[in-house]
Amino acid sequence: QVQLVESGGGLVQPGGSLRLSCAASGLPVSIYSMYWYRQAPGKQRELIAGINTSGTTNYADSVKGRFTASRDNAKNTVFLQLNSVKPEDTAVYYCQAGSAYRGQGTQVTVSS
Repeated sequence: QVQLVESGGGLVQPGGSLRLSCAASGLPVSIYSMYWYRQAPGKQRELIAGINTSGTTNYADSVKGRFTASRDNAKNTVFLQLNSVKPEDTAVYYCQAGSAYRGQGTQVTVSS
């Protein structure tokens, strides 16, 4: 059974940092392009970052220069480092493997 489990969310002050993890089981992340989405209350789901099997990354303009996606194939885990967070980064963050599998999400709240 395929599972993607996000963790690392929480409450953080503006300007702070968080590191989100997405641990996979039942599939090897090494053969998937992995994506990070987020969804804020009342808003559509937004694709914010992707990392392909070669480690090449792409980011939405809204997070470029602040967020960094990475992967550790040996641990079957992908990461999203959030730096210089803003209140508008408040959302549930999801990871996705290819187009088929998505986790349950982890809440990130940016507030003072």
